[in-house]
Amino acid sequence: MHELYPKDDEGDLALKFNHLVRAEACAAAAEAAGMAEHLILAKSEAGSGGRRKLQILAGACEAVIAALYLDGGIDAAKVFIRRYWTDAFAALSAEMRDPKTRLQEWAQGRGAKSAPPVYKVVGRSGPDHAPVFSVEVSVPGKTPEVGTGTSKREAEQDAARKMLSSVGKQV
Repeated sequence: MHELYPKDDEGDLALKFNHLVRAEACAAAAEAAGMAEHLILAKSEAGSGGRRKLQILAGACEAVIAALYLDGGIDAAKVFIRRYWTDAFAALSAEMRDPKTRLQEWAQGRGAKSAPPVYKVVGRSGPDHAPVFSVEVSVPGKTPEVGTGTSKREAEQDAARKMLSSVGKQV
């Protein structure tokens, strides 16, 4: 990572690294590598969309990287990572803080007049294998915003993104 961003400090590198090892990045790499069609799943899991589930794909990708490392060493693992993380590396930018972090920092920057953002699940719909969550974020003195996503975390990020936009912060 340091060779790609030699001018970044430790904190910025950590944010970039965390972005690259998140389940979403691992699942995207698994899809790019075509792993889904090779997964052996229980009939019920396969029938309920298991080949597209974030956690299953991310876990499979981590297992493949571990196997490559154990069998072929660090160089074999690096080849796989460089090949299937191309899009993730391209998505790295100077601003790597996620919307929840940025909203938290904005709220703290308002001083004593503002409490931290509060997130509350206000809805859940869809089948168990493909839920959609609705989460409301509240900041004192501002109109609450509601975000949606296929996980609570994704819905919180969407709500934070909307709140940042409503308070005039660049998203």
